[in-house]
Amino acid sequence: MMDSAHYFSAEPVGPEQRRRLNVTLAGRDVTVETAGGIFSPDGLDKGTAAMLRTVPDPPSSGSFLDIGTGWGPLTLTLALSSPDAQITGVEVNDRAAQLCRNNAAALGLDNVSVYRPDEVPAERTFDLIWSNPPIRVGKEALHSILLQWLPRLAPGGRALLVVQKNLGADSLLPWMAAALDERLPEQFTASRFGSEKGFRILQVDRIR
Repeated sequence: MMDSAHYFSAEPVGPEQRRRLNVTLAGRDVTVETAGGIFSPDGLDKGTAAMLRTVPDPPSSGSFLDIGTGWGPLTLTLALSSPDAQITGVEVNDRAAQLCRNNAAALGLDNVSVYRPDEVPAERTFDLIWSNPPIRVGKEALHSILLQWLPRLAPGGRALLVVQKNLGADSLLPWMAAALDERLPEQFTASRFGSEKGFRILQVDRIR
């Protein structure tokens, strides 16, 4: 499903090779544009598809975050489902980020903003986080990403992450619980929301 081993680089080196896809997001058949050098350019990857089949609809309003937005399947789903919410996508791959912006504009979604991680205002918090996190960046980098964003859940907020079982989902869950408790004691819980075809949906709640 990876068009490039370096889809998580800021400036992918592979040919762009833009293409158009017909996909179903939030119950709507839509056309999106993807390209080479990004994650899953040929359609919904299995993890994202599993997540979208499993998680509940997002709230009607609030501030939502997609970590590692790619061409935008989770970001666009959130925006289509919750037009009164403000959706933030964060993406290190500039090509993917621009594709997500373009796809949102083509669908008439004016509630989407896509940034590099360091461009998101430090004070911004989120009521909901969805993510198919970039597991293949390596454990240390993945842990750094999660500790950058999960503490920015607002009180009462929830994060839902999809992780392949054989890529460490069951060990990631206790790590998140311990790391968040060390960072912000007694403010988070971590649990398994569900399983779907070899993937775990992991849930983090900020309780206060």
